[in-house]
Amino acid sequence: MTVMTHNHRTAPLGDRASSMGQALAAFNASVFTGPGEIPRKYRELMAVAVALTTQCEGCIKVHTNDAVACGASDEELAEATYIAASLRAGGAVVYGLKSLASAERIRES
Repeated sequence: MTVMTHNHRTAPLGDRASSMGQALAAFNASVFTGPGEIPRKYRELMAVAVALTTQCEGCIKVHTNDAVACGASDEELAEATYIAASLRAGGAVVYGLKSLASAERIRES
């Protein structure tokens, strides 16, 4: 299995705040490769879903590559995509309800 390294010490950030970049890289390595109950493939699939919701192209690329390297199938990636889409849609519904409540308060005043 060939997985990509998550290097947060890349210039120019790492050149200017190397101790912070090293700390972030160590944290990231612990999250994805450290001990835990969730297998690496599922950690990467969760990261793909989160990256899709944050729309971070770099994260999408790295975590998709790592998920595939860990054995994720196209079907699993598709399911992670729909899970992410559902959460984004759910957020829109919740904020839509807040918008309606706000409109109601405005009309009542």
